[in-house]
Amino acid sequence: MTTGKRRAPAGAAVLRDDITTAIRRALMQELAAVGYGRLSIEAVARRAGVSKTAIYRRWSSKLELVLEIVAAAATGKLPALDTGTLRGDLQLLFQVVAHALRHPLASQIIPDLLAEAARNPTIDQTLQQVLRARQQEIGGRLIGRAVQRGELPPDTDPEAAVDLIVGPLYWRLAIARTPLTDAYLDTLVEAVATGLGAGAAVPRPRAADVTPA
Repeated sequence: MTTGKRRAPAGAAVLRDDITTAIRRALMQELAAVGYGRLSIEAVARRAGVSKTAIYRRWSSKLELVLEIVAAAATGKLPALDTGTLRGDLQLLFQVVAHALRHPLASQIIPDLLAEAARNPTIDQTLQQVLRARQQEIGGRLIGRAVQRGELPPDTDPEAAVDLIVGPLYWRLAIARTPLTDAYLDTLVEAVATGLGAGAAVPRPRAADVTPA
């Protein structure tokens, strides 16, 4: 795995942050335009307004460039996801995900990389690693807190729950290619909460409300 490990500059060369940013932006735009299969370092360099050497100082290959940047984008920080109720947390999560997936670059790049993963084991391994990490993060936060609040049974399977939560979003994006409307997301919140067997949240007692025995 090369994700997250950028090449050290040769000699005493200093890597300028503005050039690195331009390359990353150009890579995402080029991926959206032509897909991974037709992507070339030459085209990325041209779009970024830099030389191929500037790219190769930072990444050793097209694959390394794509894996690092896509993995970084996919593991962006999630909000706290603690609104006080499972339904509120689901609503916030879906809004964040929908906003990201509505971006033209994401809607074009993600389906292409999912298809490419079936042909490229390295890309498949990276995507699986990223998705598992994000699944564990969502499960640990959203599902764990819902169990603590009494909204979900203690034996709720976090992995199955997260599949139920994110599965419809990926289906709409990568398979059906249908827009994620606000009305659909509202319906999805209730469907997922009901599917998980969510009850009403049990308020946590405040310190002032606890009477010493």
